[in-house]
Parts: sequence; structure tokens; C-alpha cells
Amino acid sequence: MHAMVVYESMFGNTEQVATAVAEGLRPYAEIDIVNIDDVGSVAEADLLVVGGPTHVHGMSWPSSRTEAGRQSLDDVRSTKCLRDWVATLDRVSGGNPVATFDTRIGKPRWLTGSAAMSVARKLRRLGFVPLAPSESFLVRTDKQEPVLRDGELERARDWGASLGKEFAQLNKV
Repeated sequence: MHAMVVYESMFGNTEQVATAVAEGLRPYAEIDIVNIDDVGSVAEADLLVVGGPTHVHGMSWPSSRTEAGRQSLDDVRSTKCLRDWVATLDRVSGGNPVATFDTRIGKPRWLTGSAAMSVARKLRRLGFVPLAPSESFLVRTDKQEPVLRDGELERARDWGASLGKEFAQLNKV
């Protein structure tokens, strides 16, 4: 199995989560971890995992990225938007499996929204089939830049492993 983990990251939190998800998947698949800036075709991926930060109740916009970039102490990790990348994808016919995740502040989802749920909806419309419910990994905002809460990387590894197990089960049938 070949899995591709595609991420958009501003401050590095989503990049860290993507890496941890890939570590969890590694016993079950060959893994490519790809920044949204560098992604090419996803046609070779047996499993697509997509993640990004939640901005303004969903996927980032160029304007929300500009605003977030003003808060960054360093250069932002991704220069492209997940929203724009998804818009370039072609419809798939095989019901390709996909899983989505986001990073967001630790408030109720109904209050913050979720980039993972937004991208999952768009990918379903393109013919992708969710392998698991969208997952959120939480950041603290008590610093100048948001940072992942304690335990979130371990949770991301566990989630990646559960995706790998689920996909392996699907392929046994």
C-alpha cells in the first residue's frame, strides 16, 4: 500500500501532525509526506490523508493566510492554500479512500469550525470515500504563535496507526 500525507502548515503544527500521522501509518504502507507547495499527482496513492489549519471556521483563504503570516516569528511552512489545491483535483471514479485532519484551537468544533470537515466534504464530492471521521488536533494560543497541546503528537501517531489498520482490513476483503 502507498499512502500520501498532504498538508498545509503555517507555523509548523500541522506539519508536525502530518509527520506523526505518517509515523503511525508506516507499518502499514509506504509513505510520502508532501507539503501542499510540492504536491504533484495523487493518482498513485492508495490512501490519501489531507490536513491543514482551521482558519475562519474552515480551510484557509489567501486573506486568512496573510493575517496568520503576520503572527509568524519565522517564514510560514506552506505558501499555498489547501482550498486552492483541492479545487485543482480531478474527480475520481474508484472511490479512493481519504482521511482528513486539521489543527485548530481547543474550543468546541461548532464554535471554531473545522478545515478537516470542509476538505472532507469537497473530496467526497470528487468521489473520494472517507476511511474514518475527520480528526482535529488542538493547539494552545497562549504564546505569540500557536503550539500543539501536550499529547497531540502521540494522538496523531495513534490516529495514523488506526487508519493503517482500517485500510489493511479493507484490502483483505
